[in-house]
Amino acid sequence: MRRVLPLLAALLVAAGVAAPTPAHGAARWVPAPMSRYQLDLPGTPTAAQLRARYDEIELDAVGTPASTVAAVHALGRHAVCYVDVGTWERWRPDAGRFPRSVLGRADQGWPGERWLDIRRQRVLLPIMAARLERCVRKGFDAVDPDNVDGVENPTGFPLTARAQLSYDRAIAAMAHADGLTVALKSDAGEAAALEPSFDFVVEEQCAQYAECARLAPFVSAHKAVFDVEYTTSLGFCGSLPSGVAGLAKHLSLDWWVRWCAATGG
Repeated sequence: MRRVLPLLAALLVAAGVAAPTPAHGAARWVPAPMSRYQLDLPGTPTAAQLRARYDEIELDAVGTPASTVAAVHALGRHAVCYVDVGTWERWRPDAGRFPRSVLGRADQGWPGERWLDIRRQRVLLPIMAARLERCVRKGFDAVDPDNVDGVENPTGFPLTARAQLSYDRAIAAMAHADGLTVALKSDAGEAAALEPSFDFVVEEQCAQYAECARLAPFVSAHKAVFDVEYTTSLGFCGSLPSGVAGLAKHLSLDWWVRWCAATGG
């Protein structure tokens, strides 16, 4: 029954009906604004790295063992689960579940990835529900669904803003039905429309592209906003609006990180 509930919630949201709340009724953890966000997606952090400075850490859903998530919790920290919901990745164990009809153009700059036809919710949502279930089984507190902005990219499909919003809200509904907090990933253009459905923001390069102001609806709602800039310099920090926590990372999103001075209090 557990997998049916998130999928039902998503389909109800897509149809404009209020989604059910988690049966357990427990309050979800949410990251604090201006806290220290960390990401390490290529590998599994060492025990020494896990003891380093951060408040919450984002780790890959597939590559991260449950024992690492437990170690994060043992340190009094929280773990965010990375999943891709907008592109097909040929190296994922469930890559064979996607019919060719939903695979679009290559995601430029990311070999082995192709955009998905997010209009095909009845095909995609069961696959994404299983991905979220993996996050739950491993004990993650939250999920960061990536590539929720296909409408702004050359996907090969005639996507519309309405279809994208419907899909994004469906993903958020599934996450919430599973008891997971959910991030809006790099979709500043739809921040105002999606703020009610998402709990915090993980944005990429809003300082570089002068888009941080578009995240104001989340700041006004007292929700955490984390801006990741791919640089080794903290020169961008002075351009961030109040309420936006900045961090510098390598493009590979390995362990290396530098936070803006205001981050973490």
